[in-house]
Amino acid sequence: MAIHYNLAKVYEISDNDSEFVQDIINLFVTEVPADLKNVKKGIKEKDYKLAYGYAHKIKPTLDLLGMTVAFEEILLIEDWTKREGKKKEIKETYKSIADRVEKAVKEIRKDFNI
Repeated sequence: MAIHYNLAKVYEISDNDSEFVQDIINLFVTEVPADLKNVKKGIKEKDYKLAYGYAHKIKPTLDLLGMTVAFEEILLIEDWTKREGKKKEIKETYKSIADRVEKAVKEIRKDFNI
């Protein structure tokens, strides 16, 4: 049983197409961690456009995988970039998302033998 992600939406929009589900899983495992590193870089360098672009790219995948808290946190990062906030305001939010994504990736790799 998945603890850190939920594939209900993926199965729903795909009409239970296991190949589509596998594609979404592979996309998440390969792209989201790399995209998160770019969010971190954007935060570190106060490159708000970079951070926003990658946060915006990740957002639908977090929603699709039922990662509600991480989804809400990525919205906070988007808001932070629009306000051009201070780094210290968003550091913990980023760490939380990174932790949630890392746990989901580990769980997915185990569950799907990736």
